[in-house]
Amino acid sequence: MRASRALTVALAVGAAVGFAAPAALAGGPPSGGGPTSVDVDPSRVHQGATLSITARGCHSGGRVSSNAFDEVHLSSGDINFATARIHDHATPGEYSLAVKCNDSDRVATRSFRVLEGRGADGGLGGAAGPSDTEMTVGGALAGTAAIGGALFVARRRRLSVRV
Repeated sequence: MRASRALTVALAVGAAVGFAAPAALAGGPPSGGGPTSVDVDPSRVHQGATLSITARGCHSGGRVSSNAFDEVHLSSGDINFATARIHDHATPGEYSLAVKCNDSDRVATRSFRVLEGRGADGGLGGAAGPSDTEMTVGGALAGTAAIGGALFVARRRRLSVRV
């Protein structure tokens, strides 16, 4: 009796999976699909900085547009990415961007804030070498240390010979 119940349940589950498989394998977004889960990083960005946009649902890519930057293209795939550079002359304040997939008329929006100024200047990160002045000062310090060390060793040697 128990075996027949287990067999019935297994057949019911197999039938449900079998009927659902063609719909899952059909590929592409479902009808009415389009961009979903649009995120921006950072949500507060300085003039001239870059903004990363992530979306889902644009399987064959798409476009992102805003008044704060030139139109950029979304990558294709399950998760879509784009990077936009905010205009240097963008007026500080609240902006929104619009994401539109290539294969859908649906548009998703997300807001972000443009901050005044260029943000922190992180420097050159070690890309610039030392200047001529720094090299001269460094060489003088190294030379002075070498002469001082030689005098110390010579004087110590003289003292140890006398004893």
